[in-house]
Amino acid sequence: MQLLRYAAGSALIALAGFGAMLVTPRHTAQAATVMAPRFEVDPEWPKPLPNHWILGQTIGVSADAQDDIWIIHRPGSLEAGEVHATANPRIAQCCAPAPPVLEFDPAGNLIRYWGGPGPGYDWPDSNHGITVDYKGNVWIGGNGRGPQSGRGAVNGQDEEAKGAVNTFHDNMVLKFTREGKFLLQIGKPSSSKGSNDTSNLRLAAKTFVDPKTNELYVADGYGNHRVIVFDADTGQYKRHWGAYGHRPDDADLGPYKPDAPPAQQFRNPVHCAQLSHDNLLYVCDRVNDRIQVFRPDGTFVKEAFIEKQTLGSGSVWDIAFSQDPQQKYLYVADGENDRVHIVDRDTLEVLTSFGEGGRQPGEFYGVHSIATDSKGNIFTTETYRGQRVQKFVYKGLAPVTSKDQGVVWPKGK
Repeated sequence: MQLLRYAAGSALIALAGFGAMLVTPRHTAQAATVMAPRFEVDPEWPKPLPNHWILGQTIGVSADAQDDIWIIHRPGSLEAGEVHATANPRIAQCCAPAPPVLEFDPAGNLIRYWGGPGPGYDWPDSNHGITVDYKGNVWIGGNGRGPQSGRGAVNGQDEEAKGAVNTFHDNMVLKFTREGKFLLQIGKPSSSKGSNDTSNLRLAAKTFVDPKTNELYVADGYGNHRVIVFDADTGQYKRHWGAYGHRPDDADLGPYKPDAPPAQQFRNPVHCAQLSHDNLLYVCDRVNDRIQVFRPDGTFVKEAFIEKQTLGSGSVWDIAFSQDPQQKYLYVADGENDRVHIVDRDTLEVLTSFGEGGRQPGEFYGVHSIATDSKGNIFTTETYRGQRVQKFVYKGLAPVTSKDQGVVWPKGK
C-alpha cells in the first residue's frame, strides 16, 4: 500500500508538473505582452487654407474643450520667395502668411484666426507656444532675442537652437479671449533680471493652467532655467524652482555630455510644464534629454532620460497625456530625432515610437509641439522648415511589436 501511495503521489506530482509546463508559458506570454496606443496619420487633415495663406515655423498646438485645434506660427519666418503675393509690387498670386493664431474645427476647417501687435500689449518678436485653458482663454509665449528674431535662420539654425543676439526681448506671456481680445500680460520686454526675477519671464516656452487652483505654470524657458507659477487671473507671482527643485541660477553649464553626471540645473530651453490629473508636473528639460517630474509645490519626484545620447537641440521637446482617466501614457515630441515616443507614465519607460524624418504625411521635420483631443487623437506641429500641423488618429490599444514603428500610414491607403 505504501508503494502504491508513493506511486500515486509521484504520478500526481508529475501530472502537476506537466500541467505547470502547459500553464506557465501561457501566463508568461501574457505577462510579456506590452500594450500601447496605436495611431495612423490622417493625410487629409487639416483642409487647405484660404487666401493663398501658408504657415511659417509652427511652434504651438492646443486642443480646447470643444476639440477645436489651435495652432500658432511665425509669419516672419517665411522666406521672401514664399510670400510673393505680399511683395510690392506683387510678384505672383502665391503666397501670403496666415495670421499667427489659427483655430480649426475637428473636421479640419479653419474657423477663426487672429493675432499680431495691438494696443495695450507687447506681441512677441518670436511667437512660442499656445495653450487654451479650461476657461477657453488663450495663452501665448515668446522666445525672441531681439528685433526681428522670428524672421528665420541664423547660420543655418533658427532661434529654436541658437540666437543671433542675446537681448532676451520676449520677457512676457499674454492672455487673450478665444476671439483675440487682450486680457493680461505678465512681464515686460527686455526687462528680465534672470532666473529669480519674479516679475518678468525670459523667453517663455509654454504655459499650462491648473483648473483646480487657477494657477498658471510657465516653462521659462529659453533664457531662464526654471518653472514659475502665477495666479492666472491677476498675474500675481506664487513660486518658482529649477531642476530637482533647487533654486535656479544662470551659470553656464557648458555643452551637454550624455555620459556625464546629470546636470543639477535645467539647460535652455525648459520647453514644457504639463500637469497630470493626479497632480504631477512633467517638465521638458530639452537639451538634457530628460523629463523631470514634480509636485505642484516644486518637490522633485523622479526623472527619466529619453534617447539620452541625443545632442544638438535634445530629445524632449513637448509632452501630452493619453485621454484615459488614468492618463496611463505620455506622448513625447522629439524634434531632433523626428519621432513621437509613447511612454508609460508610471515607469517613464519608452514603449514604442512612431515617425520618421521627412516632409511627407506621417513624417516629421522638427516636430515641436504635441496635444491630444478628447478622443485621444494626437496633433503635432513642426518648426524649422517643417511648417505644418498634422493629425494622428487614435486607433485603440495594440500589442507593441516594434520599438520603432516608422511612418504610421493608414491601412488600405
